[in-house]
Amino acid sequence: MNWAKKFFVTAITLITSITALPVFAKPFESEIMRRLPVEVEDTGGTLIFSDSPEYVTRDGILYTDTVKGEARILFYHLNNTKVPKKLAVVVENISGGVNTIEITRGGFCAPSDNFLWVGKETQLKYMKNQFRDTIRFIKNGRKLFQQKMDKTIIKPGQLIYGVYDFKASDTVRISVLMYPVNVNPLNFINDAEILPRDEYQLRGTFKNMNRVIKLKNEYNPATDGIGYVLLCDDATDLFKRGIDATDGVEVVNAGNYGVNYILNFETKAETRFCLVPLGGTYAGAMRYIYNQHKGTIPTPRGKLYFGDNTPPEPEEVAREREKGKAFWTNYFEISELGNYSGKVSFEYSPPGASNLPVHIILMPTD
Repeated sequence: MNWAKKFFVTAITLITSITALPVFAKPFESEIMRRLPVEVEDTGGTLIFSDSPEYVTRDGILYTDTVKGEARILFYHLNNTKVPKKLAVVVENISGGVNTIEITRGGFCAPSDNFLWVGKETQLKYMKNQFRDTIRFIKNGRKLFQQKMDKTIIKPGQLIYGVYDFKASDTVRISVLMYPVNVNPLNFINDAEILPRDEYQLRGTFKNMNRVIKLKNEYNPATDGIGYVLLCDDATDLFKRGIDATDGVEVVNAGNYGVNYILNFETKAETRFCLVPLGGTYAGAMRYIYNQHKGTIPTPRGKLYFGDNTPPEPEEVAREREKGKAFWTNYFEISELGNYSGKVSFEYSPPGASNLPVHIILMPTD
């Protein structure tokens, strides 16, 4: 997820060198967007997040920890060696008795050197929510999380990305491995080295894997103008803190990757919803629930990615955004989420290989 990392290094410290762009010092009222007040609650089980080292240069254990109950595993790694490799998630029953893992959801696609395609395709599969599986253990049993992992070859320079929700009836150990193509991962893990984190430290175990965001007030398009909810900026929407279980060091999930956002909106009349990326190139997917209907929304629709033509914000614009006021400009690239009236919910998760943060914008339909 290196593009997002590069963005956080520059954009969160605010860009001050842009002089060619209009600053909108005195915008018309119609150009002003106001941050909508929200209620936030973190809920759910445990997130096991493996993205460091992202560029893997040798065989070993990329991340490992124990978990019980509801959990989510997200892995995101690139084969940075000169030979083909495999990646697998190995689960071990350490409860001392019979154990079961119920996999309730999952997204996983073929490796590729097109990182945006991998990010979007994995999210589309995950958001469609059509995957279920069961793993049953005997005492001290050890199995692959998915058999197809050991059949998937990752060529040099290719990225592999997967995310699964599951529930373990008792304690299991989860380990993410990169290993040679001609070895058995269930045996490889016995003597495998735990690889150190890279400079970005994007791995760890995080409690409360879901974030529920609800508008404090009903949105009225006739009187409220253009409103927005800002996601994944670590100012209004804080990054989760957790622990790297391999050494006990506190870590930050810079981007909240693997966190599922449940966005609950209520509007007085028909309202137009959009997603606008602020950090640059972006490719993902969302899920909506509206009047008993459910569906998946590619972001963007009709092409792989967007946001690459959105220029960085001037410093004064970024300062106003932090105060709760932003500006609608012709530079925005928009992914339509649909028009809705009454109650509507979206499910969002930051996609791998994309830049952050993003706006969810509500506005009158005209």
